[in-house]
Order: sequence, then structure tokens, then C-alpha cells
Amino acid sequence: MAFRLAPTAASEGFRLEAHDTVGSTNALALDHARAGDPGKLWVVSKKQESGRGRRGRVWATPEGNLAATLLVVTNAELRLAATLGFVAGLALADALDAVVPKGRIAIGLDGGSDGRNRFELKWPNDVLASGAKLAGILLESAILEGDRFAVAVGIGVNVVAYPEDLPYPATSLSALGAACDAETLFLALSDAWSENARLWNDGRGLSAVRRRWLARAAGLGGQVAVRIDGNVVRGTFETIDEDCRFVIRDDKGSVLTIAAGDVHFGAVASAQFLTGQV
Repeated sequence: MAFRLAPTAASEGFRLEAHDTVGSTNALALDHARAGDPGKLWVVSKKQESGRGRRGRVWATPEGNLAATLLVVTNAELRLAATLGFVAGLALADALDAVVPKGRIAIGLDGGSDGRNRFELKWPNDVLASGAKLAGILLESAILEGDRFAVAVGIGVNVVAYPEDLPYPATSLSALGAACDAETLFLALSDAWSENARLWNDGRGLSAVRRRWLARAAGLGGQVAVRIDGNVVRGTFETIDEDCRFVIRDDKGSVLTIAAGDVHFGAVASAQFLTGQV
């Protein structure tokens, strides 16, 4: 099966550029923007040679996984454009729900199954399957002429394989028992993006996106540890605010709003921070 757009996406003017392998779908999308591409372009591949994660980390995309980037060219404030990562998380979670039948995936670290919220969203940019990282999202931007921004919304999904040398749990759809390939998942993703982007509505619908995101939030109400510029803050994950920043109540009862940081939950956080692995 070849990569293709959902009919809804095609009817809304989205375009598709598919590759067998690329260096980085994000880098390629931004190159297109600098060359004058108007946006609404999906760049997809089943293999990526030089993918990136947050803070310059390597994101491996071996053959059979999904690397997909949507190029968005917008006049919206960069602050609002940055919330497209939350749109991407919702779209991917919706797509996963669509292509993975309930009761047909081994969910839960104990191997059990759960048909509700099988895929959760971890602030700011991960999709989890019962605590294990299944996908990551990376937004990169470039300034264009005419007060416009190009935003590359990169989405990487562990379809057939996942890295095992990480300081946190990871998984893949194959490891969970889901018979789904990258092409099928992308078809559903292109459809789900259209629906969630209409909800976002150039940032005017951010409050609705926030509500949907919180309904899928991993660790909400639980203990978290956040590493910020080498310092660790511990507390309870209370919510995300109207700008989608992470809000916790620390052990002294103070409410802290965090714009950027690495979040870890429960026992994983405790073990890793104590050993300095994150």
C-alpha cells in the first residue's frame, strides 16, 4: 500500500509528498517553505536517516516506522502556532483509535487490555501506551517574508520498532500486538488532523483543544518530576493553562507554571532523577 491522503484532507487542499527514505521530514518541509511552498503539505516517509527530537536529541526512524511532517504557513502569532503540537497529539491519538481495534492490542504494562483512553498524551509532545512512549512530536519553525511563519509539525511513530537504550519505557504498535502499517496509520492521521485543525481554528479554538487534550492527559492529578535547565521540580500535575503550559503544585503548596521542561511520572521519575539519567 502506498501513502495517500484521506479524502477529507485532499478535498481541503492538503498535498502529499511521499518518500521511501529521507534525511529529516521536518528539514525537508522547511526547505520547501523557504522556496515558496504555501503550506498544507504532508512530507512522509517510512525511514528517516537524521531525524531529531526535542533539545537536539536523535529520533530514530528505522524502516517501517512513520515519519510525517505537516508544513503549516501561517500569519498567526508564534505563541499560538506553538500550540499546534497539541493539535498533533490529539490527531495522532484519534488516528490510533481509528486503526487499532478495541480489544486487539496488549495495553498496560502488565499486559492487560483497556478499551478506554488506550493512547494518552504526555505534556508537551509524546503519545503513550500505558506509560510507554509510542510517538513523539516536534515543532520547528522558520520566519518567512511578509510577517509569516513556517511551522513544521513533525510526528514520529514507533510502528514496527522502538529504541531499547532509553532511560524511560518505550514501545511500538508491533510490540503491542497491533497489525498496522505506516501507510494505514498516516491515512487515518491525515483525516484526524483535518478535524482537529478545524477545532483549533488558527488558535481561536484553543480552549476546546485544551479540554480535549486534558481528557487524554497522562499523569493528571499524579506525582511528577520536571527537569528545567538542570533543576528538578517535584509536585502534582494539576492542569495545563489557557496557553497549554504545564501547571503543577509543588511539595510546598505553591503553584508553578512551566513553559518548557522534561516531565516524568511516578517511579520512573524517581529512579531516573536519583541516578541522573535524564
